[in-house]
Amino acid sequence: MMNTLNTEKSAEKPFRKTGNPVELTSESPLHPRRKSHRIMVGSVPVGGGAPISVQSMTNTLTANVPATLQQIAELTAAGCDIVRVAVPSQDDADALPEICRKSPVPIIADIHFQSKYVFQAIDAGCAAVRVNPGNIRKFNEVGPSICKAATDAGISLRIGVNAGSLDKELYAKYGGPTPEALVASALKEAHMFEDVGFHDFKISVKHHDVITMVETYRLLASKGHWPLHLGVTEAGPAWQGTIKSCLAFGALLAEGIGDTIRVSLSAPPVEEVKVGCKLLEYMGLRPRKFDIISCPSCGRAQVDVIQLASAVTEGLKDVTAPIRVAVMGCIVNGPGEAREADLGVASGNGKGQIFIKGKVIETVPEDQIVDTLLTKAQEIAAQMEADGLVPVNATGPVVVPIQHPNR
Repeated sequence: MMNTLNTEKSAEKPFRKTGNPVELTSESPLHPRRKSHRIMVGSVPVGGGAPISVQSMTNTLTANVPATLQQIAELTAAGCDIVRVAVPSQDDADALPEICRKSPVPIIADIHFQSKYVFQAIDAGCAAVRVNPGNIRKFNEVGPSICKAATDAGISLRIGVNAGSLDKELYAKYGGPTPEALVASALKEAHMFEDVGFHDFKISVKHHDVITMVETYRLLASKGHWPLHLGVTEAGPAWQGTIKSCLAFGALLAEGIGDTIRVSLSAPPVEEVKVGCKLLEYMGLRPRKFDIISCPSCGRAQVDVIQLASAVTEGLKDVTAPIRVAVMGCIVNGPGEAREADLGVASGNGKGQIFIKGKVIETVPEDQIVDTLLTKAQEIAAQMEADGLVPVNATGPVVVPIQHPNR
C-alpha cells in the first residue's frame, strides 16, 4: 500500500492534538521543498513544508533526571527543537514522566528491543517515540497495539533503519546495506504501519557513508510522501562528522529533500546542534544569525589572521545578535569584505581599518584591533537587542573562511 499525498484531504484534516494549528512553511532558495505529509512532534511540525527542525540526543543516563534536564536546557539554548532520550532500562522509562513535564522542548523516547517501554513512553507524555521494528521482538503482533496507543495519545512515531541494524534477510538478498536494501526495509515498516491505518510517522534511513546515505534518501523520497529525518549515522569525531553531515545534508536539502535533521558527532550534543543550526542558516533555510567571516592565513597577510580570528570569536562567543563580523588580514580582499559586513577590520602595516556598515570609522594600531572589534560588536548587538531584532534561539559565532580568488 503506497503512501500518497491527497492535498484536498490534507487541507481539511485538522492538526493532531499535540500540535500547534499555525500553518508554518519554509521554502529553500535553491530548490522547491519535496511534498510530504505533515506530522507533529509535540508542538513542532515536521514535513508538509514546515521549517526544518534540528534534533539531538542526550548522552546522560536518562534515569538521572537532573542531569538529563540540564542537558536538555543546554540543547534548547543552543537552538535545538526536539530532543531524544535513550530508554534502555526500566529506570529510564520511569524517569520519562518528570522529564516530559519539565522539558522546554518536545521529547522523543528512543526505544529498542523492549516494546513495553514504548507504551510507557506514550503514557509518560513523550511527544514521539523512535521505534525500530527490526529490533523489537514479535513486532508483527505488538505493532498494531503501538499504533493504536500512539493514535489515542495523539503522538507520532519515527521508524526506519540504520546500516548497522538491517534485517539479515535483506542484507543477504541485496549483498549488504545498499540503498535498495535500506529502502526495502523502510518500505516494509511503512506499509506495516499504514496497513493498520497509522500515518503519523517519519522515516530515517541512515548510513555512515555519505554517497550511500544520499542515494538512499533520494530513492526513498521517490517512493512516497512520508516526512524524512536526515542523518549520517556514526559520522565520527567532530571535524569529520561535521564534514560528512554538511556534505550529505547539503546535497539533499539543495534538492528539497529532508524535513528534520540530526548531526551525529562523537562530541558533546550541543556541538551537534550548533552545526545543524548553522548548516540550515547557510542553506537559506533559517534566518541568518551571528557569524564571523575570516580569511585563511596566506603569504600576503600582514597580521596573524588565525590568532586574530580566534581572539575575536572567543570574545564574541556569547553574542547572538544577527550581525556579521569580517576579520581580514591583507589589502587584496580585506577592505571589500570588511565593507560588506556589519562590522569589519582590514589589517596590514601594523594597523587595522575598522568598518561599520561599509564605512571606515577609525584606524587603530594592531594591538588594539581585537579590543576595538569586541567593543563595537557589543554596541551593535546591544542596539539590535533593544530594537527587538535578535531572533529567538539565536546562536553564537561560527568562523567562515573566505578563499582569495587568486589562491
